[in-house]
Amino acid sequence: MTGHPEVLTIGHSAHGIETFVALLHQHGVTAIADVRSQPFSRYAPQFNKADLTASLRQHGIQYVFLGRELGARSNDPDCYVDGRVQYGRLAQSDEFKTGIARVLSGAEVERIALMCTEKDPLDCHRTVLVARRLADEGAQVSHIRADGSIEPHSDAIDRLMSQLGMQPSLLQTMDEQIDEALAEQEAQIAYVDAELAAASHRAVS
Repeated sequence: MTGHPEVLTIGHSAHGIETFVALLHQHGVTAIADVRSQPFSRYAPQFNKADLTASLRQHGIQYVFLGRELGARSNDPDCYVDGRVQYGRLAQSDEFKTGIARVLSGAEVERIALMCTEKDPLDCHRTVLVARRLADEGAQVSHIRADGSIEPHSDAIDRLMSQLGMQPSLLQTMDEQIDEALAEQEAQIAYVDAELAAASHRAVS
């Protein structure tokens, strides 16, 4: 791989499709990688996979679904503890690693934005899980905010630490503090499988 590929992320939120496409054009996006586990929205049907693919094609933007590889859910029960998906385990799966490799490879020839649902990147696995791993691989990751501004991934992490009230510590390195902040956020947003959680509860009752 040459250089450090750039990868963007975006949340479709409640945007109209025209607004969404305008945000993509504003930042030169040529391809969307959909990292939703389920590529549809009950509340924003314009972002259902088929409709979105057609809309993007009309505006010269490619669409690829990577929810199986990079989604926040997993079909592997080993990726769950007490019904809650564990991002660290998910990141070690072969599917996830394949998805990361596809994004990095694609970013060499396209300007890619990873798309999920949540408006704030900190509320989404695209930041806490996927962007973290892309950054570990040397990618330059930034987040397109709803107002069109760009938030570098490092700034998003600083914002998360500030929200959590974390201060510089003599007892932890910065990397350790970042890991702690991301772990706290994961505990708030990670998907919980109700059936697995119930089964886990019955097993210890």
